[in-house]
Amino acid sequence: MTTLLPSDQPRFWRDDALPFIEARSVEDGRKVCYAAHSHAFFSIGAVTAGSCTYFNGNAREPIEAGCVVLMNPQAVHACNPIDGQPWSYLMFYVDAAWLGALQGELGASAEGAFAPFAPILSRDPALFAALTALHATLLDEQADTSHKQGAIVECFGLLQCTLAPRPAAMDEEPAQLERAAQFIDAHCTEALTLEAICAAAGLSPSYLIRRFKRRYGMTPHAYLLNRRIQRSQQWLRQGRGLAEVALDAGFADQAHFQRSFKRHLAATPGQYRD
Repeated sequence: MTTLLPSDQPRFWRDDALPFIEARSVEDGRKVCYAAHSHAFFSIGAVTAGSCTYFNGNAREPIEAGCVVLMNPQAVHACNPIDGQPWSYLMFYVDAAWLGALQGELGASAEGAFAPFAPILSRDPALFAALTALHATLLDEQADTSHKQGAIVECFGLLQCTLAPRPAAMDEEPAQLERAAQFIDAHCTEALTLEAICAAAGLSPSYLIRRFKRRYGMTPHAYLLNRRIQRSQQWLRQGRGLAEVALDAGFADQAHFQRSFKRHLAATPGQYRD
């Protein structure tokens, strides 16, 4: 028997045979609000009805049905409702290494490394139609794995041809900032202090906070929390228990984990896992 979820509840799709892609849909996004966050993978979404506010980095603008939004890995972004107006959307989360390999096959990436997309928004109707068709194919229980895989390759091949990427331009920043980010990545499940991060990077706290946010779009603390959420997503996809994941990801308790997870992803850990 199929269990019907309320229209404002997120629906996730995954397939162990296609581990490089994950899909999500929300039919009524009026109560679905996100904090600024980022993902370890490439994200692309389609607004299927209504309108919302989209921000990516320093860009912020209203978008409507038919719009496609793109977020490169680690790009800080969010989409949220406008004054309670209804809207719905689809999202796809794609492993950057898999997409980079596809870009390499299309001659758009050196040695198969992921090439970030310069545009963060598209209103191309063919691309929008391809994404909505792909979502329908992925959810089709009658479609076999090879058919779904072919549809994925076709859709993201179209994306590549429609929005040819170029390396994302970034201001030069001292190498210490990258060391700070790498240190957080490596120790994100531990009880990190700002002093420990500063010591690892060789920077003062005030300089680190100011320049880190400019470079990554988040304070070091927000970046740490975001990494813990990303780590917990991996473990939840493996079916691990919520309390265990909360503890192993570095949260003080399960309640803190629940609040932080929902604030970042507009879904509870249980909804995401199940």
